[in-house]
Amino acid sequence: MNIPVLICDDSTLARKQVKKSLPSNWDVEVQFASNGREALNIMREQQIGVLFLDLTMPEIDGIGVLEANHAEKLVDFTIVVSADIQPEMQNRVAELGALAFIQKPVNTTKLTEILQQYGLL
Repeated sequence: MNIPVLICDDSTLARKQVKKSLPSNWDVEVQFASNGREALNIMREQQIGVLFLDLTMPEIDGIGVLEANHAEKLVDFTIVVSADIQPEMQNRVAELGALAFIQKPVNTTKLTEILQQYGLL
C-alpha cells in the first residue's frame, strides 16, 4: 500500500536528507513543501498519511502547521524534524499532536524505530 508522505522544510538539502533517510522498503509517495503555507495547502487538498515537519520556516512555521492540523485534523501522523531540541519545544509539539521529535540530521535507525512503533512500517 502506497503511503502519501509530505516532507516540509524550507531547506532543499534538509528535504532531500529526510527523503534519503526513509527506509528503502517503505512503500511511499513523497511530496515536498518549502514552507508551512504550502504544506497546509497540500494537506487540505490531498490525503497525506505522514507529515515530516520542520519548525523554523518562513510564512507559516511548524507550530502554525501543527496548530492548524490539530484544529482541522488533516494528517494523523506528524513527525517533527528540527534542530530546535529544547525540552519546552518538544513538549509543545507533543501537545499539538506530533508523534515524535527527531533531531536534524535524521538518523535512519531512529526513524525506522518510530515508524515501526506506530505501525507505519
